[in-house]
Amino acid sequence: MRVLVAGYVDLDPALREKALIGAEDLIVEARGEPGCVAYDWTPDPYIAGRIHVFEEWTSEEELSVHLKAPSYTGMLAHLGGIGIKDSVTHKYRVDHFEPVYDPTGVPRGDFFTEKA
Repeated sequence: MRVLVAGYVDLDPALREKALIGAEDLIVEARGEPGCVAYDWTPDPYIAGRIHVFEEWTSEEELSVHLKAPSYTGMLAHLGGIGIKDSVTHKYRVDHFEPVYDPTGVPRGDFFTEKA
């Protein structure tokens, strides 16, 4: 079952760019780990100092391996050295996913395919 991780990290706005540049190698490393579908750290254009985090993993097991990997522990050390003001992240199990647009090109909020 897929797992999504979503949240944010708040830093001193003057240090956000430094934090992202310093994390680049760790992000690239995490993106190459088995089971990583997406691993994105994006600055919020409206809240100074905020970085949005989005991850997608193929399974809980792969996420668990990542949480012990040097890319994760290195990120904790890196951000800890910068100074985290606030951080909120949640993980979500995904039991079914499909495109937003149905076969006729209409965007839909409901699920229109059967679970595999």
